[in-house]
Amino acid sequence: MKRTWLALACSAACPWSMTAFAQDTPELAKSLGVVTVTGGRPTSLPTQIPTTIEGITGEQIETTVNATDSEDALKYFPSLLVRKRYIGDYNHAILSTRASGTGNSARSAVYADGILLSNYLGNGIANGTNFAPRWGLVTPEEIERVDVMYGPFSAAYPGNSAGAVVDYVTRMPTQLEAHVKAGYASQPNDLYNTRQSFDSWQTSASIGSRSGDWSWWIDVNHTTSNSQPLTFTTATIASGTPGAAGTPVTGFVPGLNTTNTPWYILGTGTQYHTEQDHAKLKLAYDFSPTVRATYTLGYWQNSAEARPASYLTNAAGLPVYAGAVNIGGRSFTLAPTAFPLADDAQTHYMHGLSVKSNTQGVFDWEVTASLYDYAKDTERAPTVALPLAAIGGAGTLQDQGGTGWNTLAAKGTWRPQGAGGAHIVDFGVGRDAYELDILKTNVLGNWQDGPGSSPVSDVGGRTQTYNAWAQDVWSFAPKWKAVLGLRYEHWEARDGFTSAGINSQSYAARSESDLSPKAALAYQWTKDTVLKASVGRAVRYPTVGELYGATTGGALSFINDPNLKPEKSWTGELSLEKDLGNGLARATLFHETTRDALFSQLIPGTTVSAVQNIDKVRTTGLELAYTGQDVFMKGVDLGGSLTFADSKTVADAAFPAAVGKWQPRVPRWRSTVFATWKPDARWAFTVAARYSGRQYSTLDNSDVNAFAYFGASRYFTVDLRVRYQIDKQWSAAFGIDNANNDQYWNFHPYPQRTFSAELRFDL
Repeated sequence: MKRTWLALACSAACPWSMTAFAQDTPELAKSLGVVTVTGGRPTSLPTQIPTTIEGITGEQIETTVNATDSEDALKYFPSLLVRKRYIGDYNHAILSTRASGTGNSARSAVYADGILLSNYLGNGIANGTNFAPRWGLVTPEEIERVDVMYGPFSAAYPGNSAGAVVDYVTRMPTQLEAHVKAGYASQPNDLYNTRQSFDSWQTSASIGSRSGDWSWWIDVNHTTSNSQPLTFTTATIASGTPGAAGTPVTGFVPGLNTTNTPWYILGTGTQYHTEQDHAKLKLAYDFSPTVRATYTLGYWQNSAEARPASYLTNAAGLPVYAGAVNIGGRSFTLAPTAFPLADDAQTHYMHGLSVKSNTQGVFDWEVTASLYDYAKDTERAPTVALPLAAIGGAGTLQDQGGTGWNTLAAKGTWRPQGAGGAHIVDFGVGRDAYELDILKTNVLGNWQDGPGSSPVSDVGGRTQTYNAWAQDVWSFAPKWKAVLGLRYEHWEARDGFTSAGINSQSYAARSESDLSPKAALAYQWTKDTVLKASVGRAVRYPTVGELYGATTGGALSFINDPNLKPEKSWTGELSLEKDLGNGLARATLFHETTRDALFSQLIPGTTVSAVQNIDKVRTTGLELAYTGQDVFMKGVDLGGSLTFADSKTVADAAFPAAVGKWQPRVPRWRSTVFATWKPDARWAFTVAARYSGRQYSTLDNSDVNAFAYFGASRYFTVDLRVRYQIDKQWSAAFGIDNANNDQYWNFHPYPQRTFSAELRFDL
């Protein structure tokens, strides 16, 4: 896999730039460890990037990655993991970074064409709500490139960048082009008493062109996906009452839970069938050769059915879903919702507007605004048991309509001595605002289509952050470069309320202001080697969901805390970057100390999670990365990474059992290895492997059995892809993800061996 890796050493007299782009596409050049971004297209990237950065182009994704969703572009990046459970996973695909696990979605930042896709309404997963990035607003086919910046070292980004910043740039043609693609995937699954293949289909089409001062792009995509079972109905053996009461049943699967307590797997809980539609329109107008306006409209629709399957059967061979059952001489009472159903329906809109100058002279500027709107977002669930629930009955309706966020920013770049001068200053001001509203009601009539009636709960609130920032890249000596930055943020939380039945509570408004300094220093050690040190402070404020978003019922419930403190991190890294001629190598030492870290954890023995501040978490690690072209022989590209992280809770007065334990969902070891062979211009063969070591899901690391439902296990997977260029316009690809069929867990089971095939036409 030939990945465009920006951790490149290059002298100031010999800047390195990316492969050729259209005239207005962002170009990235590296000099003395600092990446310079030029181009007129919208992007979240500042003009100067003082941190480790890696990237991949759309062409490389198409050649080497079995990409069905936009997050798949990140699959082989160092130290990154997206918790994607199935094709089209819209509510749990959270990004994990060096020192942040897959429960901390608010510790990374994802953008597309400068528009925020990260969902800072909450953090992680709460009952009936999800806060994964809105990956569905970008399709793999429209990606032009993706860049990832590690750590909070740029003043241009909020404290949510503590883990990483992911920046997508999508296509905007300079001449007529069109693309059509069809894909199919199949996952034969064998887990517990489920033995079934789960299939998915995708079709996409796009067209765009440029005419005079106007450019335009239209992209549409449809996905039909069937997931493997994701949740399971369980009962510990000790929870049963000895005796002969209850209907005798068979079909249960004995096992051990994450604490090695004997339990029974009684059936599956959630298996999704989802239908998703994506559409995007981009328009750009050049007011002059150096000033461009760009408007983006994104549409995403999802209809999903979550269905269970009981493993239990009675003496007549009929499935049993509720009531008193008897297993091995013990009686268990199954609630009507023991095997839950749910119907999700979402329609979301995204708007983005940017006006940007690109003179590369003394001064450039940009003004941007974006809006993300939950126009419709409902979840319906029955409160009656199967089989009646399959056709109707009582239930609840959870509605998040009106929820969303908006951003507004103005940025400038000042080059007092011109583009090649000793100083380049980036600066800006901005505002981000978030509104959460979750109304849950009982349904009048049929749970599948009846209107809401009496309220069950109603929660919501608002947060907003104002910011001002500046950073100066200073070339103060021939072999030295420094980056100094400062970010000011003023955060407010208001209009918070929670209501359950007749009990309601309003919360007082809060505010806080913080300064976050940043600094980096790079030294050209030799002609092909750069040393770089970076340090930065990040303040991650509590989300509106963590403060006010209490939810009840369903599989899990969540307890909010309006008094949460912001988490505050200091992060540093020391990197050595070396140009090997036909390859690039990097070694990075990193360290992070976070005080008042925000975590949501299950309360032991319950299905209720609560958010809390952890006094102090500390992470120290080493990351090695390499990529090379034409290695050993022409046409062979190799790459890989290895990350070690010692990440532990070092202080927690509220929960002393967590002290000295591993931070949840951050493995000690993780690695990627990949190779692509192109014997000629038509064929490309790729093999890639990913490894992650032991993980824990709980603060006290009590989940000692990782290979179980709720566990977070180690894994080793091998992916294969073959692509064939049939002619100038037609291409085909075949792939296998998890070819070795490793069965592994991250609370939910990951996909088993999955076969994929696709056919593509490019005009």
